Amino acid sequence: MAPDPLQPLSPLSLDTIRSTLATQAFGRRIDLHDRIDSTNREAVALARAGVEHGTVVVADSQTEGRGRLSRQWFSPPAVSLYCSIVIRKPIGAEQMAEWLSWLPLMTALATAEAIDTIAAASVSVKWPNDLLIAERKIGGILCESGTVARSGSYQIVGLGLNVNGDRNDFPEDLRETATTIRHETGHPVERNRLLARFLHELEACVEEFESRGSERLALAYRQRCSTIGKTVKATLTDGKEFIGLAESIEQDGTLRVVQRPLPIDGRPPDIQRLRVADIIHVRT
Repeated sequence: MAPDPLQPLSPLSLDTIRSTLATQAFGRRIDLHDRIDSTNREAVALARAGVEHGTVVVADSQTEGRGRLSRQWFSPPAVSLYCSIVIRKPIGAEQMAEWLSWLPLMTALATAEAIDTIAAASVSVKWPNDLLIAERKIGGILCESGTVARSGSYQIVGLGLNVNGDRNDFPEDLRETATTIRHETGHPVERNRLLARFLHELEACVEEFESRGSERLALAYRQRCSTIGKTVKATLTDGKEFIGLAESIEQDGTLRVVQRPLPIDGRPPDIQRLRVADIIHVRT
């Protein structure tokens, strides 16, 4: 039986999060804030101060939430989930490039799995790490990394997730492309349980990569990825655009895109293997 869509929503609570948390390291320390400028910014500061692996920064609202490519992230209070995790793993130099490439992808995968479990919603991933329901965006991921002399390298995984808000509350320029889990499913989602499940899924993905590499993660990600098989417009880091068919996700996490339309002079099509790009699914 679906929950009453009008029932009151539980506030974020350390006790409630921990009551369903089933992780070894992720969430052993949780810093919960009513309001913060950016969970990623706070997590970076903690990482540079030497905080332990798996530390989580959670906020009920953000005043300067950030998305990919320096975009602002709409961060209203009391309805969404904003969190950042400090990750410290002894990844070897030969694996570091693949690890950094896969970290945002496995975070997207973990988030989608958590939403499916807690909210019974069918979530897809637009490469590399946008979370979609019915082709509307419900969340995004921002990963950062650095090194501190006394404590080594670290990565920050930041998640912004539109959970219980109404689509009409978004700024006008986002209403056609963004949505919330509650709007799409018709019932509210318990944010404490969703966060605990996300941390469980992400820790499992990180441990999978560390012990076995990316092979099984790549298989699971490809099954979730709605970009494969679509015509896309990719804006590259230098501002140039490339339109083509998103053919596959390669083992290192790059997106293979084959030029469309095909050249009319018989030349072989250009092929881009994208590690970083802004992707739009083109309606055909």
